[in-house]
Amino acid sequence: MPLSQVDLRTYPLDRFRPLIEPETFERAAAELERSRDLLGGRTVWHVNSTAEGGGVAEMLRSLLAYARGAGIDARWAVIEGEPEFFRITKRLHHALHGSTGDGSPLGAQAARVYGEVLAPNIEAFLEDLRPGDAVFLHDPQTAGMAPALMAHGATVIWRCHIGTEAITPEAEGGWAFLEPHVRGAPLRIFSRREYVPAVFDDDRSVVVQPSIDAFSAKNEELSDDVTRAILAQAGLIAGPGGNAPRSFTREDGSTGSVEREADVLREGEAPAWDDPLVVQVSRWDPLKDHGGVMRGFASFVERCDADGRTHLVLAGPDVSGVTDDPEGAIVLEELQAEWAAFPPHLRSRMHLASLPMDDVAENAAMVNALQRHASVVVQKSLREGFGLTLTEAMWKSRPVVASRVGGLQDQVRHGEDGLLLDDPADLEGLGEALCHVLEDAELGARLGANARERVRADFLGIRHLAQYHELLNGLLA
Repeated sequence: MPLSQVDLRTYPLDRFRPLIEPETFERAAAELERSRDLLGGRTVWHVNSTAEGGGVAEMLRSLLAYARGAGIDARWAVIEGEPEFFRITKRLHHALHGSTGDGSPLGAQAARVYGEVLAPNIEAFLEDLRPGDAVFLHDPQTAGMAPALMAHGATVIWRCHIGTEAITPEAEGGWAFLEPHVRGAPLRIFSRREYVPAVFDDDRSVVVQPSIDAFSAKNEELSDDVTRAILAQAGLIAGPGGNAPRSFTREDGSTGSVEREADVLREGEAPAWDDPLVVQVSRWDPLKDHGGVMRGFASFVERCDADGRTHLVLAGPDVSGVTDDPEGAIVLEELQAEWAAFPPHLRSRMHLASLPMDDVAENAAMVNALQRHASVVVQKSLREGFGLTLTEAMWKSRPVVASRVGGLQDQVRHGEDGLLLDDPADLEGLGEALCHVLEDAELGARLGANARERVRADFLGIRHLAQYHELLNGLLA
């Protein structure tokens, strides 16, 4: 069936009071109260292509729960599509990053499939959409819905989470494909000013940076004992995990327990609890450059890992659990072949972990524990709209090393909140940066402390939600 609605929780906005300045909280609360008054009982919808897996889904699940807590009728709908549709939208994803993806044409045939898949989704959505409702459409997958929804009387905002600073034929082709669909939208939201293409460079294109939920299962505080127990159960470190519970907090406030194991490709034993860990958490996507991380880690090992104890963990979702990314399984298979080509002394220190997606909160708890235990967290993307996993690691006071690309360079101030690689292809540079952080405990602690404060000040959900509603209020008023 096309288009399904996601069940949402309701969270009190007051959760944020202990984390931010009183005046910041009051401004955000006032903006949401104004939205409630202007909407007059109408609904704010958010529409995307998956309820699980990826940063957009994580942000929506959190932000809309807080909007509901502020008295706004916020709802979340997810479109359905066939494999060819998601292949085309993944092609668009790469194009908007300036890369070729599978190289297939974005011409009339692709446009026909795109429109045919969205048509029944639009028809189903219009059964629930009322004139005067507001709709946030997220990313290329939903852009084609905009004209029909506006014709129905909805206030439509298109939210694009990806982009590139470079003007390339690929990017121009991607924007040309999408331009007819969102040209007429009263507002378009991007993550960086540099991502706004020339065709949309007008007063209807604005910037809102993403955020994390500090209270989710992925970011809640965990003791060392619970962290160890979770990682041992998941098979990410050598057991036993001790007597501590493997617990995490679910959306409804109940306590869950990590019971499943990750599917880990490794040679030999899992890392010990006291072994230093370099971690990258991301989708299995070629733009995340997992292979480059492995080669950079090899450079680090040859340079300065004198005691031979540091391990690398590349973690991502079980590819069967992410419905809108058909490329993941191919990327993971290629990465496994690349891993197998390393000599045994390096292979034994590199672990490829597919985290189960059967229970999304359990998956999040595994990520939380892995990031909290990491000695350093890496995000060596070739392109990146905004690195939510990097923000999560910063919130946990982890020192981070990232590429100076896309939104990563907005999140990290080099030498203050983490270290940036000027060239994402500089594998020697990655090895050297890992040496600096892992050999200088004082540097790592300083970077980690500054990173947490950076997130507290700029990248929590209350700021993000208030900006969305400030923009919406401008349209409704």
